Amino acid sequence: MKNIFIERQENLLRIAIKENDILKECFIEEENGEPYPGEIYKGIVKNIVPAIKCAFVDIGHKKNVYIYLDNKFKNTKLKKGEELLVQVIKEDLGNKGAKVTNVISIPGKYCVLMTMNREVTFSRKIEDKLIKQSIAEQLVKPNDIGIMIRTEAINVSIDDINKEISKLYSIYNNINNEAKYFNKFGLLFDNGGILGRVLRDRLNNNCKVYANTEEDVKYINKFLADSFYGKVSVKLYDDNRTLFDYYGIEREILSLRNNRVYLKCGGYIVIDRTEAMYVIDVNSGKNVKSTSIEKTAYITNYQAAEEIARQVELRNLSGIIVIDFIDMDNEQNRGKIMQKLQEGFKDDKNKTVIYPFTELNLVQIARRRSGKSIYDYLEENCELCGGKGKKLRFSYVCMLIKNEIFKIDEQRDIKDIHIEIDEIYADNIKGDVLTFIKSINAMDKTIYVTYRRDEHFKVEPLIFASQIENLEMFKIYE
Repeated sequence: MKNIFIERQENLLRIAIKENDILKECFIEEENGEPYPGEIYKGIVKNIVPAIKCAFVDIGHKKNVYIYLDNKFKNTKLKKGEELLVQVIKEDLGNKGAKVTNVISIPGKYCVLMTMNREVTFSRKIEDKLIKQSIAEQLVKPNDIGIMIRTEAINVSIDDINKEISKLYSIYNNINNEAKYFNKFGLLFDNGGILGRVLRDRLNNNCKVYANTEEDVKYINKFLADSFYGKVSVKLYDDNRTLFDYYGIEREILSLRNNRVYLKCGGYIVIDRTEAMYVIDVNSGKNVKSTSIEKTAYITNYQAAEEIARQVELRNLSGIIVIDFIDMDNEQNRGKIMQKLQEGFKDDKNKTVIYPFTELNLVQIARRRSGKSIYDYLEENCELCGGKGKKLRFSYVCMLIKNEIFKIDEQRDIKDIHIEIDEIYADNIKGDVLTFIKSINAMDKTIYVTYRRDEHFKVEPLIFASQIENLEMFKIYE
């Protein structure tokens, strides 16, 4: 059973996916108005830098986006002032603007419309030549576009595939027509953002979807009505507590900040970030039941391979990932570990390449970046150590405090609330007390704040007059 939880808050959309009550994936999108992968814009070339083979394009945002100039994209003759359609493939990072391409692709559940060429291509996961031939012969495709058949297509009829192609082609024509009559530069097609992508790629039969806004419930129901999905249950969650907190997902997300993950056998993996890559170390830990070192190593590595695949997808790790497995001499066991690792990434929507064991028992993984890692949304630089360390984002802490206040209100009507919080957040609170009070939804409360050197915060109701009297000097709002 698959459950999808969709929680929308001010400027933040979070989506969690559980399968058989195990958290598999988590997506977070900050709605800050910046370009997001999949969006299609009309832009104008502002500058061309031949030395780095890039053109910079104005799409109506503060930062210009950049596009690589390459013969295969037929864009090497772009000129300053030229108008063009571009699609975002990577969001901006730091001072670097978003990366775009002039090759447009519009994904559906069973196929992807592409302007790269006019051919019919297939997902690498579709290996059966007879299936490929059968689909290609019956496909109804417009002559001016290419179509890439996705893995899901082999489970449906050719009529369903052709219906989706017709739908995608209609969207493509609407984008082109709008671009011709759109005088300003800006967004033409948003592709549903992260919500549209999750619904398109992750929904299946007998799936339950929970959303905390009526707007999203309406969007999901409309999406289902216009698509080819089977029976899907959609439920509106309208409690005061956040949806993620109510279903225990918040606690699981916070645990992702821990770099150590324990395995059933007693072993554990350690996930570390460096400037250039992620490094995952496998340790036997308390797994000492086996009678031989080789068997201990195999059991630990086997469970680690399964957990590593889950953690990589859950944390959305990308780029270079190096895994240091426990040394094994048996080649057959190495093969089983590699197979388990590959199975773990079987349904990964990001392009992931796994390389064979090296002589040092290392496995290297290259995973395409799609969005930010979970750390980028949970953490921010800590000023106390010169920006080298990380702390939980203040906005995230405020959301957690708000949840605790909701829980208190559910039990009794308490006006006075004491918050004990790490002193590293003191400047955030003292700098703008009113914004802090609004962010924790405590405008009708009297708030007392004390500071300590501990990342864990505490929220408690003040019931007795003596408690209030003792904390009077720490009152920040009433």
